[in-house]
Amino acid sequence: MTSAELRGDELVAERHLSAAPERVWTAFTSPSSIAAFWGGSHATVPPDSVTVDLRPGGEFALDTRAPNGAHRRLRFVYVSVAAPHELVFDEPVTGLRTTVTVNPAGDGTHLTVHQRRLPPELQTTRAADGLASILDALAAHLQHHQDGERHDTDHPT
Repeated sequence: MTSAELRGDELVAERHLSAAPERVWTAFTSPSSIAAFWGGSHATVPPDSVTVDLRPGGEFALDTRAPNGAHRRLRFVYVSVAAPHELVFDEPVTGLRTTVTVNPAGDGTHLTVHQRRLPPELQTTRAADGLASILDALAAHLQHHQDGERHDTDHPT
């Protein structure tokens, strides 16, 4: 389960994932994986909307679509890329900075997402719940992908 804590203009979410750090890193840097989990439980992300230029100064962008039909283009600029342990990116309009930290932990990975300089409209319980749902969707995506790999191995074609 994901824990998310709002502290003024900062939001920190943490989760243990039953996947190796390299798999978690790939999920945060692969367009198809980003599309699979980024919307969490509150939006979908069309796979063809995700672009990734994984380098400092590079951008990644995606479209979100809410159940009510509202859509929004999100755009971020990478500040730091230290594979497979840390990603730092900014949302250029608001100045929101997100640091994703991926650390080995026992049988998997400890993931921390730390957002700083939250604009007032994101300093809410709803935003914390939204980030938690994204990390829950990431866990489900990683589990599904792992189960699919096991199935393919157990039943060769």
